[in-house]
Amino acid sequence: MASSDTRHETRDTRHETRDTRHETRDTRPLTTNTLPRHFLSIPDFSKPELLAVFALAQRMKRGDYKEKPLAGKTLGMIFAKSSTRTRVSFEVGAFQLGGHALFLSSRDIQLGRGEPIRDTARVLSRYLDGIMIRTFDHSDVEELARFGSIPVINGLTDLLHPCQVMADLLTIREALGGWDDKVVAWVGDGNNMANSWINAAGSLGFELRLACPKGYQPNAEILERNRAKARITLTTEPEEAVHGAHVINTDVWASMGQEEEQEQRARAFQGYIVNGDLMKLADRRAIFLHCLPAHRGEEVTEDVIEGPQSRVWDEAENRLHVQKAILATLMGGRAGGKPGRGAVRAKGGTARVTSSGAKRPKSRGKK
Repeated sequence: MASSDTRHETRDTRHETRDTRHETRDTRPLTTNTLPRHFLSIPDFSKPELLAVFALAQRMKRGDYKEKPLAGKTLGMIFAKSSTRTRVSFEVGAFQLGGHALFLSSRDIQLGRGEPIRDTARVLSRYLDGIMIRTFDHSDVEELARFGSIPVINGLTDLLHPCQVMADLLTIREALGGWDDKVVAWVGDGNNMANSWINAAGSLGFELRLACPKGYQPNAEILERNRAKARITLTTEPEEAVHGAHVINTDVWASMGQEEEQEQRARAFQGYIVNGDLMKLADRRAIFLHCLPAHRGEEVTEDVIEGPQSRVWDEAENRLHVQKAILATLMGGRAGGKPGRGAVRAKGGTARVTSSGAKRPKSRGKK
């Protein structure tokens, strides 16, 4: 009888050894103390983690990455705002990584009928392996991450648009070799794109200049926090921002939800158009970026967006590759790395989100 017990114990030991080897391969999602990591803003990832995401995205774009880290997994995509690039890039990306993407319009689920976000978060966490949400209020995304138990990715809020700026950074890396010793200029509304560029400058350390009309400046809290980490200039003069810059970036004057402000904004943004004359002030190798959709003749002229310096279509494509890298990192555990300061931490039995840290400004969301 004793001999039989000993053999049973030996089999248990061998089983434990196999588990150890499985853990060493790091095939599990990136987590913090068993809690999931989220990507609600760029500072949620440390600088080494951001660089790892860009490197992985480039591998994926070259076709060197053959793994399927999302095999058997489902990404839920919640849309309170309609989209072209966000929906298609995430849905195609999940499929290419071996997973399935489920479109969830806020009009079609109970969230649109008043169900609390905290209830939706806990229910969807029982069905899905990750959530991407594109909505208005940034606090809604933070609450979704706080009460859910699966990774949450910010597809856009009125405060931030981190996935788009990650695609822009990947485009800069491809076109200019990186952002070190480069100057990025933003011309136009101090909206969610501008806020995310400020976060990116603080996280990666490049110089950023923003030209915004009075009354349309970026979030003051995000600006001041990142000014301690990078050289960031805020001006009302587009020429000052663009002079000698290597990247010229803009966006529409009135985003989704701001249609009633169209005429008022058209008057306020006169002189903030990126045209050939403005581009001549930039570095001779400068590139032009626009997150789209673009209103030709308003924030940018036809000759610039269709010209040789435009990298807009590469930028749009790179949404797919960089988001695939984010999905693989959060849901498939393929990139590794230690949790950054923006991770979700356990506190009193509930996850606490530390992403933007900023109060929500007046709605300035992207289309």
